Amino acid sequence: MTEVIPFLCDSTNVDEKFDDLNKLLEKGAWVQLIAPQEKRIFIESSCLPAGPGIVVSSGGSSGRRHHCLHPCNHLDQSAFATGKWLEEQGIDPHSSFVFNPLPMHHLSGLMPWWRSRSWGAEHVWIKPSLIHEPNLLFDSFRQLFQEMSTRSTLLSLVPTQLHRLMSKKEGVEWLKIFDVIWVGGSALSSCLARQAISEGIRLAPCYGATETAAMITALSPNEFLAGLGGCGGPLHDVELSLGDNGALKVRTPRLAVALFSDDGLVSLRDKEGWWSSSDWAELSSCRSGIRLSVLGRMDLAVHSGGETVFPEELEAKLLSEAIGSGFPIEALLFLPVQDAEWGQRLVALVRFSNETTSPSSSLLLQSLKELVSTWLPAERPVQWHICPPLAPNQLGKWERALWEAWLQAKN
Repeated sequence: MTEVIPFLCDSTNVDEKFDDLNKLLEKGAWVQLIAPQEKRIFIESSCLPAGPGIVVSSGGSSGRRHHCLHPCNHLDQSAFATGKWLEEQGIDPHSSFVFNPLPMHHLSGLMPWWRSRSWGAEHVWIKPSLIHEPNLLFDSFRQLFQEMSTRSTLLSLVPTQLHRLMSKKEGVEWLKIFDVIWVGGSALSSCLARQAISEGIRLAPCYGATETAAMITALSPNEFLAGLGGCGGPLHDVELSLGDNGALKVRTPRLAVALFSDDGLVSLRDKEGWWSSSDWAELSSCRSGIRLSVLGRMDLAVHSGGETVFPEELEAKLLSEAIGSGFPIEALLFLPVQDAEWGQRLVALVRFSNETTSPSSSLLLQSLKELVSTWLPAERPVQWHICPPLAPNQLGKWERALWEAWLQAKN
């Protein structure tokens, strides 16, 4: 067995770590990006495609993880496609500043650096902790901001980070600096979108996956500010379609060459070159072609009393209504539980703001129940729990197995 070279990714000396990673790749190695305490993987050398390349973990939201193998030319292709999209928006990627507050062991944190590397642009690492303290962001980059007056500024965020920034005046003002703010990884709530539009913040909701070497669709900031929804149209090297079950299918030359899991190395593509995602989606016609809307994960669908419901869609619906009504709600998660009569029912976990007192929390839970009283019976949670530690991971994704364990321990 020959191991892929493990490369530990943490938030210390990040610029140096990117330099070290670059040196390994220049030697033609396959490199596994690992977070602290993540396990190394071993693949027989005879099974490895030609390097250099990156092995990066994917999954987790549904409880199962695997690793994607991407030769470096896939990441180059992804950066090229994103650069072409920027040029269509009137932005020169080569003279841009690329700001990055995402962890480098995920593809979403690797690609901002890779794009800057491919374009010859400036990569600016942001300590994720600064997202919690937007008043320090201006001070940390004050000198750099003075240099940016004639250059485009690009930023990648997940909705959780966007929410934290937009909850404070300093964060809103900081976001207004950027020409493009790609937001992906999970659904952007309609309430947060409306707030961003009202502030003139140039969001570009997008869709991508580890399997596709990151972003494959993006909505332009101008379209977003005009009130269009969804994740935009496909980048120039991407084809989209829907499977018979409504799942999104993707065909692009930069699909991962293989997945490595407990079953060994397996291909993503079917005989016609399509990869079937686990995302339930809609494709609609628009002036520029087609536009993608992602409705939820197929593998998280809940079958309740003969109805199929999608927890992510319901979470977004309730969050939008609750925040719009002034509820001090910070996080919300719907989980399925087995039910002898219904098959499955939903349970709601809720975290209110730290300032909310215990008596107020009980009253707020009752008010949330009233908000869903007109929903279909299969959509209404049968239990509600206040969960003080409830939060998504660094990429804004829910590690549902973790919170299912919390729920089981509570019950």
